[in-house]
Amino acid sequence: MKTAGVKCESDGKVMTVTIDGDIDHHSAKYIREQIDKAIFYCRPKEMIMELGEVSFMDSSGLGLILGRFTKMRELGGKLILSNPTKQTEKILSLAGIGKLIEIIRGEKASASGKAKA
Repeated sequence: MKTAGVKCESDGKVMTVTIDGDIDHHSAKYIREQIDKAIFYCRPKEMIMELGEVSFMDSSGLGLILGRFTKMRELGGKLILSNPTKQTEKILSLAGIGKLIEIIRGEKASASGKAKA
């Protein structure tokens, strides 16, 4: 298992959160704290959560995503999930996340608010 890393970048309106590694009960708290700190300071209108480097995700990851979705809605913003891996996408699909949160695929998210090929 690979310890998760998280990187938050913002252009003032759009914040891109890139998660790398495993999202499980061991790492979810750390990731949540880092993202929430960035949301507090940046107050983005849109947050893109880049999931292309997530190697494993369990129900803790679903909780992490749904919590950030709720936080962004409370601030009048939007959460977008980008490029989930096949394993992550399966979990998102089983949980019905796509009905609540937009999921984009095949594009690299950026803090400029535009997806890059």
